[in-house]
Amino acid sequence: MATAFGNFHDFCRDSTLPVCNLFLESPTRGGQGFGGCELRGIPLSGGRNLANLGTIILCGLAILVSIGLFLRSERKKAAVGRREIQLFLIGYIIIQICEIITVGGFPLNGRARIVFTAIHLASIVATSWILLMNAVVGFQLLDDGTIVSLGLLFGTALIFFIATGYIALDQGFSWTGHFDRSLTDPNRNIGLYVLYQLAPLLFLAIFVILETILVLRVLGEKKPMIYLLGATLLFALGQIFQYVISTHICQGTDGKINGALFETLFTLLSVVMLWVFWSSITEDDWPMPQTYT
Repeated sequence: MATAFGNFHDFCRDSTLPVCNLFLESPTRGGQGFGGCELRGIPLSGGRNLANLGTIILCGLAILVSIGLFLRSERKKAAVGRREIQLFLIGYIIIQICEIITVGGFPLNGRARIVFTAIHLASIVATSWILLMNAVVGFQLLDDGTIVSLGLLFGTALIFFIATGYIALDQGFSWTGHFDRSLTDPNRNIGLYVLYQLAPLLFLAIFVILETILVLRVLGEKKPMIYLLGATLLFALGQIFQYVISTHICQGTDGKINGALFETLFTLLSVVMLWVFWSSITEDDWPMPQTYT
């Protein structure tokens, strides 16, 4: 009996996801769309469209904000996980650069957009893994900022990046033909579904659980939980706009905007709140558990 698990068609019909660029129905590959509300955005010359100007602007803003947070992190010399949170911010910057092209609809030829889509998907998975590792670093199982710590973090993230990127490129360019059945409705690709749709959510959930334990049980504080919960709610709100409300916004604006604009905005706010949370738990005046020798 067929199930919806692994299918992308309905998501692509109702939302603007980067993964949709890989399938034959996508305009990126000369298709006519997935049967939902088409995001047309702003018309350009030569019959082209700038699909999502608002997202492009917000991505540019997100890049600037992330650079600012990166530089502010550099000034916190004694902060636990300083290099690790900077790696997360670098990953987020790469995601935003790709999003300008894959979701924003910046004019580009189809093959180049497929490459950026693969980098985008791979960066989402790798960056969410880096965020999870930031929570692990907080427990000081390894000394943070060392070659061993950063090498382990970067190396494991690279594995996720390569695996996701390869599947996406093979899907988009049909190198092996293994994923050719995914090219059309219902666009079923189990590998991408698990890595792109499910793994980041799992990593984020474990991150929130570990940070909650760290703050409440180890640090014995409550104030940082406000920032952590705020970041979680903002991220969830962005996903609701992307997957649930998007099609209604698109229909109501006659294809000028959809939920992707708000997903980009709320994800940016979530990242800022995450940085504030990290900054709050790395202050020098937190009471630390006493050890006796």
